Amino acid sequence: MILDRALVRLLPAVPRPVVRSISSRYIAGPELSDASATVRALNAQGKLATVDVLGEEITNEEETHVIARAYEDVLAEIGRRHLDSNISVKPTALGLELDFALCRRNLERLVHRARVRGNFVRIDMEDATTTDATLTLYRELRNAGFDELGIVLQASLKRTISDVDAVSDLRPNVRLCKGIYLESPDIQFRDFHDVQKSFVSTLEALFDVGCYVGIATHDDWLIDQTKRIIGERSLSPDAYEFQMLLGVRAALGNALVEDGHRLRIYVPFGSHWYEYSLRRLQENPSIAGYIASDTLGRFLHLRRNGSA
Repeated sequence: MILDRALVRLLPAVPRPVVRSISSRYIAGPELSDASATVRALNAQGKLATVDVLGEEITNEEETHVIARAYEDVLAEIGRRHLDSNISVKPTALGLELDFALCRRNLERLVHRARVRGNFVRIDMEDATTTDATLTLYRELRNAGFDELGIVLQASLKRTISDVDAVSDLRPNVRLCKGIYLESPDIQFRDFHDVQKSFVSTLEALFDVGCYVGIATHDDWLIDQTKRIIGERSLSPDAYEFQMLLGVRAALGNALVEDGHRLRIYVPFGSHWYEYSLRRLQENPSIAGYIASDTLGRFLHLRRNGSA
């Protein structure tokens, strides 16, 4: 942990070309065409995708409309290219922290655009200050008849089992993840094994109420537990999916596909790739250690094989 935080402090001093070289494995690129090409390649490998438009802090209403229009372009591209992909949006990028009503209008328009194209929108979950508002936004739109809409729950938050109960009547389509945001220990499990236990308990609870679940993890133990639960419940492959980040543990993802599981890859793109890279690392310093070790491992592999 000390080393991870030290790596994060050094990141702003790392030249942009170096950061770009590292992040290129985890971000499709700056343009929609980059995301489209990445999704086509994933589809050819039997994988699904969800596209995320990278954006930074929203300070006014017009910026929310820019993000919304960018997502409309993504939906159009998905339809035009017949890509097997949906979209994932952060409510703060659509104005949640500026005005709840503004965010709802932007999101409702996107979900409508997705509906007419036979597609789907996932509402990302952000830090804990936005959890209640995000769940309220989700319920309001579902109650308004927008079923082409999913939510995210974070296993590291102590409230999450209660949140499953609160939305169970909607039988939501849920992405279940550990959660990247560092919160107060009063509201968040900090112990690694406690988070794992919460993940499994939440997954069981979601299946109990008939939810379709996107199991978003790269954790071998959690994947094994998920396979056990799926087997015990005799769930068919269309009742769930695994989800992973672009460029992370690709061999594991390939193995899941080969075993007959659905796998969806999270594909971020946009001009704010540098800010996104730094922000994700600052939010969760342990990722810096992972990327550093992963990058070093690839470099050493190339050296051993005479490619560098």
